[in-house]
Amino acid sequence: MSVSRFKETGDLKTHVRALHERPKPRRRLWVCGGPGCLAAGGATLWEALEREAERAGVHASAEYKMDLTGCLGLCERGPLIEVEPEGSFYQRARPEDAADLVNLALLKGEILERLSPGPKNREKETLPFYQAQTRRITRRFGAVNPESLDDYLATGGYEALALALDALGPEGALERVERSGLRGRGGGGFPAGRKWRALKESAGVPRYILANGDEGDPGAFMNRALMEGDPFSVIEGMTIGAYALGAEKGFIYVRHEYPLSVKRLDLALKTARERGLLGENVLGKNFSFDIEIQEGGGAFVCGESTALMASIEGREGVPRVKYVRSTEAGLWDKPALLQNVETWANVPLIVLNGPEWFRKTGGEKNPGTKVFSLVGQVENTGLVELPLGTKVGTLVEEIGGGVKQGRTFKAAQSGGPSGGCLPRSALELPLDFDRLSEAGAMMGSGGLIVLDDLSCMVDTARYFTGFLAEESCGGCAPCREGLPLMFRVLSDLCQGKGRPGDADFLEKTARHLSETALCGLGRSAANPVLSTLRYFRDEYLDHERGFCPAGRCSGLYLPEIDPDKCRACSMCQKACPAGAVAGQKKEPRRIIREKCVSCGSCLSACRFASVKAVRREAYA
Repeated sequence: MSVSRFKETGDLKTHVRALHERPKPRRRLWVCGGPGCLAAGGATLWEALEREAERAGVHASAEYKMDLTGCLGLCERGPLIEVEPEGSFYQRARPEDAADLVNLALLKGEILERLSPGPKNREKETLPFYQAQTRRITRRFGAVNPESLDDYLATGGYEALALALDALGPEGALERVERSGLRGRGGGGFPAGRKWRALKESAGVPRYILANGDEGDPGAFMNRALMEGDPFSVIEGMTIGAYALGAEKGFIYVRHEYPLSVKRLDLALKTARERGLLGENVLGKNFSFDIEIQEGGGAFVCGESTALMASIEGREGVPRVKYVRSTEAGLWDKPALLQNVETWANVPLIVLNGPEWFRKTGGEKNPGTKVFSLVGQVENTGLVELPLGTKVGTLVEEIGGGVKQGRTFKAAQSGGPSGGCLPRSALELPLDFDRLSEAGAMMGSGGLIVLDDLSCMVDTARYFTGFLAEESCGGCAPCREGLPLMFRVLSDLCQGKGRPGDADFLEKTARHLSETALCGLGRSAANPVLSTLRYFRDEYLDHERGFCPAGRCSGLYLPEIDPDKCRACSMCQKACPAGAVAGQKKEPRRIIREKCVSCGSCLSACRFASVKAVRREAYA
């Protein structure tokens, strides 16, 4: 029955019962196929494991199974592996470990101590990284093969669609989404139910259902992990939306740089069509809906709704002024509903479990969970799912393990390039749409970058402003002229060419941009400058006087070693490319001023904060 086409909802229920009754493998080895682990050599490890399984004669075994799965989260320690039913969890696995992983861990259930996080942390749930999480959207990562529809069905997949078709009806499904208070997970946090209702009441036909998987934020990989780790959840959510709103066609917009996302989604769509879950008469009902993948060229601006729709239409991805909402005239001037892929993945959960269940997690105005990518100068980088309203400090310090050894927390950059930088006091700030916006940042799609005391906030603003200047469509003067102008002033400040009044000029220009730009991207593009000026203005004033207190901007400081803090570890001496660090074994090191090029290598290498940046004039 695994390849049969479901004629009606009853067939689906019968098949799911059969899946639950099928014999379970004696042991199953899950290999993380998430972005972080693949980047750390996960693909090579998987190939080695397949070779060893073939040698052991269990390559096609039903008793001992190996599968790639979605992102297991703890990317800092990848590639990651989990073995069922023991629950043993392995980190930093390498191809040379493949023989032991197959012959000992998979076939015998033995514990490989050298790959375990520790004797008391053999299971991932015992690690602080996982203990504070609430995994809903990511619950199937480590529990299913994302390319297997049967795995998806066996873990509750398509039960929500069946409920909508059998019992709720279009209005009932829509009402559940409205009452849930679900807010769009793409950044703006607009209530999803209001969008749905607006499309429902629109007079135009045909109607389109759209999913935004165009994740362009540096350091962000939440959407990618979801599309690669649980593609059927996005498809099921879109199908429910189409049923509730009377749409027959959908598009998933994915950037071309995500080939595995495209591959997995394409396979999932083909499988769903073959099994009667997409196409004509879905599950034998008088309801037809299909989805097409649209690959984007990687333009950041195409994350904006109207630019995204223009790109799908085959036109240049340039935003338009929203005199008319997309739910009235969007794709090809027909009513269209666009939601982020994570928003769509929440829909089956809400429809199946009810809005009251959904509201039990998160805050009153920010219900549910949110998936974050935690990156930067933090011990444990990775993919994290938390209830909305969780404090920034919980994410950074409890789950992330705090900043790296020898450094101190300085700022958290939230919301992607158009987001903002928040100071140490933000550790007490709840992670929700409203509080982040009030603080001068934004939720964005869920990226959070941790910055330590070696981060220069002027240079950080320069980097993000330069990124936005490159990615701007140039369709309006505030963006076209304002972003390059701010980038030039920020670059001058970082190169020692700053002038008195630069900070005031930047603030005035940034505020003008935020008030007059054509689209949401342009209006939020001032956030990196405005937030760093709001919380770190003293650094701007120091740069006006030619000093970088963080020791980041070359030529705007000199490093100095505190002999009382120096542990004589020689790390700074080994890192210095100019040979400007002197000192003998067991002696505090010192800087040779004549040789120093202020590259910052010694500051980065020191794990004891004994190197600091001082003004050049102090040694004139």
